[in-house]
Parts: sequence; C-alpha cells; structure tokens
Amino acid sequence: MTSIVLVTGASGLLGRQVFNTFQHSGVLVVGQGFSRAAPPTVLKADLEKEADIKHILNEVKPQIVIHCAANKSPDLVDKNPEQARKVNVEATRILAEECESRGAFLIYISTDYVFPGKEGEAPYEIDADTHPPNLYGQLKRDGELAVLQAMKESGRAVVLRVPVLYGTASENSESAVNTLVDAVCKAQDANAGIKMDDWAQRYPTNTEDVARVSRDIVIKYLKEKHRIKELPHILQFSSEDRMTKYEICETLAQAMGVQLPGMIRNKQGNDPNASVQRPYDTHLSTKALVELGIDVRTTDFTAWWRREMAAHRKQ
Repeated sequence: MTSIVLVTGASGLLGRQVFNTFQHSGVLVVGQGFSRAAPPTVLKADLEKEADIKHILNEVKPQIVIHCAANKSPDLVDKNPEQARKVNVEATRILAEECESRGAFLIYISTDYVFPGKEGEAPYEIDADTHPPNLYGQLKRDGELAVLQAMKESGRAVVLRVPVLYGTASENSESAVNTLVDAVCKAQDANAGIKMDDWAQRYPTNTEDVARVSRDIVIKYLKEKHRIKELPHILQFSSEDRMTKYEICETLAQAMGVQLPGMIRNKQGNDPNASVQRPYDTHLSTKALVELGIDVRTTDFTAWWRREMAAHRKQ
C-alpha cells in the first residue's frame, strides 16, 4: 500500500520542496495551504481553526505528516503575538494530538532560534538548554514541547531544527536569504546607504537538503518502528557555510557580477532598544543525524547561487 504524506505549508518556501521531494520518492503527497491553496494537490485549510485541521486529516488520512507551516518572521511574530501563537503553538499541538490518535508519524520543523546564540556557546547539541532570545524562538520552542508531550506515548514524532533557509522561490521575500538579492540590486546605487548586518553568524541551508533529510528521517524511523521510542526525538540539520548577512550579500554580488557601492557593513550587533533581539551564533550540531546514519552533506552555497544567477540571465 502506498504511503500518504501530508505537508503543511506546502505553498511556502520549504513546504514546496518537501512536497516535491516526497512526490519523487514514490508516495502519494497532499499539501495544505491557505492563501495559496491549489486543489487537488494543495488543499485549503486554516490551521488557526481546529475544525479545519481535523477535516483535512479526515480527508487525506495520512500516515506521515511534515509540519512546515509557521509564522516564521521574528518581526511579524512580535507585532502580532496572539496570531503567531495560534499558528506556531496551538495548531501544532492540535496537529500532534490528532497524529497521535490516528497513528501517524509527525516531523515538526523548528528553528535554531530556540537557542540564545551567545558568543562562545555554539555549536549546540540536541540536548543543550534552550533560552530563546526572542518571542519567535520561544513560540517555536513551545511548539516543540507541545509535539513531544502529545506524542510521548507512541514516540512517532521528530522535532527537526533548521537554520535560515534559501532555495528556489516564487518571490525573493519568501526567504531571509533570497531577499538579499533585492538588497544587492538596490546597493548598485552608490548613494543607497543600505546598512547590512556583519555581526551575527548565519548558516544558510538549502531547502532541497532539508527536504531530503526529512525524507531520510521518515524512512529510518518507520523502518525501525519497533524501537522508535529509543530513537532521538529532537534532531538538527544545518549547512556548515558560515557567513554574516553582509558576507552573503558579497557572495550574491559575485554571482551576479556586480559590486556593492551602496551597502555599508554594520558590525554593531543588536540595537539594545530593538524589540526583537537576534542571536550571535546558533550553529546547530548535526551529530545526532550522523549517528543515525543520515547523510548531512549540503549544497555549496556559492555554487548554487552561481548556477541560479546564470540560469536567471539566460531567461
């Protein structure tokens, strides 16, 4: 019997890639979306409504759920915390409880922002203490705890923490990395005066790699379901490409064959008066994945963007 996979947030940056990767793995995949739903492949469901969550699960009857949907902007979370809690915590809790009662396996996509990211602390292992530096990180940590609590009896759940993501996007604004392409373009104006962070350490990771690792986790855990409770229920995946946002812009500019006359390095770190504080370095250790025998190799950031820009110029 063919397995059925439900991907939440299937119209988003990561969700689309997860959908495609599982689809090419010979399983039946159905997506969930809201504003960009496209039935019959991506069904419309409002995850802020418990009835919608139950309805889509009743309709799809998945054995596997990859929960990518989230409010993933720290600034937007800070501006509308109640709405963010509904999506990032309450919807996650309901989904996990429903998966538990239906016997489905769940992967919950979480974030490196659950860690404080203070200088000298990274890399963080899966069991390191979490002290999120902002509300977004706290809500994602609350989502993690909701999943682990709801599914502790069966052990059919994995929290997968990932850092900032990039990849094929319908709009650059879908990714905090892709959107820097627009900043590079604006910086062609020598008078632009664009300040770009050159302090916080980032590990931009490709959505194709996250999707592949998610698939490999599913295969591994379902193959060893007889001892699934003994396997780790928090895993972490990250590229080792370490760079600041300014250094990312430098790499993008090189791939585009341009300079950055209108961009200014900003090494001051967090503005103490800013409502959202960013961590310095939340590098995630992938040791637990390696010990499971899962391939943690990643796409080379510079090579991917060179190909992407070359393809864009040919269009």
